[in-house]
Amino acid sequence: MTAPGPAVPTAELHTGSTATVELRARVAVVQGVIGSLMMFLGSLGTGWIANGSPMVRHPLVIELRVNAWGVYTCTVLLTLGAMLLIRSWLRLGQRLRGWPPGSLKTVTMAVIAWSVPMLFCVPIYSRDVYAYIGQGRLMLAGKDPYVEGISSLDNWFMLGADPEWAQARTPYGPYFLWIAAAVVRLTDAQPDLSVMLFRAAAYVGVVLCLVYVPKLAGLHNLNGARALWISVANPLFLISFVASAHNDALMVGLAVAGVYFAATKHPLLGILLVTGSIGIKPITILLLPFIGLLWAGRNASWLRRFVIWAATASLSFGILALSGMVDGLGLGWAWALLDPTPGYTGYSPSGFLGQQVERIGNHFDLHGDQMAATFRRALQGGAILLVLVLMFVGGDRKIVRRMAVAFAAVVLLSPIIQPWYILWFLPLLAATGIKDNWQIRSIYIVITFFVVFGAQDQLSVWPFINLSVSVSQVAFVIAVAFTLYLALIDPRTRTLLTHGGWRGWFGRGTPRGSTDLVAPAR
Repeated sequence: MTAPGPAVPTAELHTGSTATVELRARVAVVQGVIGSLMMFLGSLGTGWIANGSPMVRHPLVIELRVNAWGVYTCTVLLTLGAMLLIRSWLRLGQRLRGWPPGSLKTVTMAVIAWSVPMLFCVPIYSRDVYAYIGQGRLMLAGKDPYVEGISSLDNWFMLGADPEWAQARTPYGPYFLWIAAAVVRLTDAQPDLSVMLFRAAAYVGVVLCLVYVPKLAGLHNLNGARALWISVANPLFLISFVASAHNDALMVGLAVAGVYFAATKHPLLGILLVTGSIGIKPITILLLPFIGLLWAGRNASWLRRFVIWAATASLSFGILALSGMVDGLGLGWAWALLDPTPGYTGYSPSGFLGQQVERIGNHFDLHGDQMAATFRRALQGGAILLVLVLMFVGGDRKIVRRMAVAFAAVVLLSPIIQPWYILWFLPLLAATGIKDNWQIRSIYIVITFFVVFGAQDQLSVWPFINLSVSVSQVAFVIAVAFTLYLALIDPRTRTLLTHGGWRGWFGRGTPRGSTDLVAPAR
């Protein structure tokens, strides 16, 4: 009689040996590297270069930016590279379906490999990083960034900042202003070196997410590789937090790490890390009540919860108040919470639905603009009410999940949603379970939409260049055509939104992701 052999893992029954799965996954990783390199090359001709940068006098940059062929070539490279990165991300998930052993290493490798070329890009999709230089200069000049805009400084426009920041008060917390001041002190406001240092700070947030998203998923009995693939390997995350160098990366990384430590019975360290996140951008203040619930522990009485909430708030706000005393700015950052930016974005639920309310009101000769404003305030009020409900209802169950939903509600029901705002709550949602039904398919759509939107919305072309067709139109056509190819023609990806029909969208699904991406594994 022969001895029975080892059991074959379920994932291998469907996808072949682990070695084969890893090899196929690496093909997707390599394709993503190609896309990222294309974006790097494209950024030389269409990225945001400060007028005072020595790069504007480099022969290659001049050649790419003063000739129509160079501008168009870089536009095509940037857009196609971004779309290839989208496809590579989707294919990586398909090739790792079942998430066998080694998947976490592969996803981590993908994040690092795809992000390295972006570390050296000319800023793309946003030029907020140049405003950070101005805010650092304000600090070193002894001015109050919570009162004055960067236009109070000489030569501010030559350092690349968007004119919209000219009179704007900074919405950032004290710790980021300290970072900005340190960068400017080290670089003497040289724009290119400053961008690299701000990228380095943002990359700390990326690394924190790389480490703690899988750990947080593990606490919820979910596959860490899948959570990391959804939240950190996606192109919007890498473009926004590496290529664009948004300080939100550090905010999110500190928040995720803080939530992990609070959930593993290290509440004080969790509070310190979340407080650090608030000190970068104050929006993560809404995580504190849920950190308090984690601190209070299981079966805590209401008295204990209120006492812990008070202690959590006192500790966090006390640290921030002391920090404000160091630079004399106090709690000036609170304006960003109490007096949000006016206006709306047309693609946000609040913005789009508000426009429809306004049209209906005007059709009936009512005050459509006032009705729309009231509607948007109602949605914001609804988000705050939902946060309170999630604080008080649910007891000990799914505290981190409720935190993620509360954060998502505040973002999604706000009038203004920038593309990278989605990334604030996505790591927490991914670590607590995104099912393979409408939830993951919505992620595909949202990520692709914002990558397409940014590809045609944020292109820098010198105004004296005579172009027969605008680069935004070129980028838009390429991005939409590629998206249609992925959705309708590509035999590997066209089933992503249609597999299973209505049941695939509205079935119960599973958060483990064993069948969320159905396509040939070749």
